[in-house]
Amino acid sequence: MTLDDICIVLAHPEESRNIGSACRAMANMGIKKLRIVGKKEDFKDRQIRILAIHASYIWDQTEFFDSITEAAADCIISAGTTRRRGKKRKEWLVTPEEFVSGEAIKQEGKAAIVFGNERTGLTDEELEECSMGIQIPSSPDFPSLNLSHAVQIICYALYRKLETANFSGYTPISLEKLDKTVSGIADNLQKIGFFSVTGRPEMENFWKGILSRAALSQGEANYLEKVFTKAAGLATKNKS
Repeated sequence: MTLDDICIVLAHPEESRNIGSACRAMANMGIKKLRIVGKKEDFKDRQIRILAIHASYIWDQTEFFDSITEAAADCIISAGTTRRRGKKRKEWLVTPEEFVSGEAIKQEGKAAIVFGNERTGLTDEELEECSMGIQIPSSPDFPSLNLSHAVQIICYALYRKLETANFSGYTPISLEKLDKTVSGIADNLQKIGFFSVTGRPEMENFWKGILSRAALSQGEANYLEKVFTKAAGLATKNKS
């Protein structure tokens, strides 16, 4: 699945300006397909374009449907966003992070992310039309999010998951590389006499635990290896 497969569905939005803001939020994250459950003539074109700014092209290509079921008919999954749990609601809700890490996102096909009316959210009946539910964690003192803010959060999670190749400067190290780095540190510590016969396995486990939790990049691991290599070289030189 790619960002081109993501469809944002707004079910009966009331405020035209929120549609414009949602368009901008989508464009920020490279998501371009907007579907609305409602009629186009019910919304104010000028207000939408003012808030969309340079993302009005998304509004121009928006598709309109009579129901969530129709809007998501060509999708392999439809996820309804809701802040409320209840007897008639989904038995379980996932966070945005859990959703983007799920198996459905790994498949080929389209996904519909459904957002309810700004005032009432998705009704029980509307949520029933969705195959699963997403809940954005928020303060219990004020849990209701602005529509475009909710769209932004979900789109951001999807962008981070589906467009990781666009992020430069960080390549996480593999376990093989981590073992190599730890072994190199231990070799250099042994050279300077930090331990002689015993103690190396415990030291390697110590460094492996710390470095695995630190989520080092390739560059950081290489630099760390150089630091210990240089330190060992200087120690050997001073001894001689």
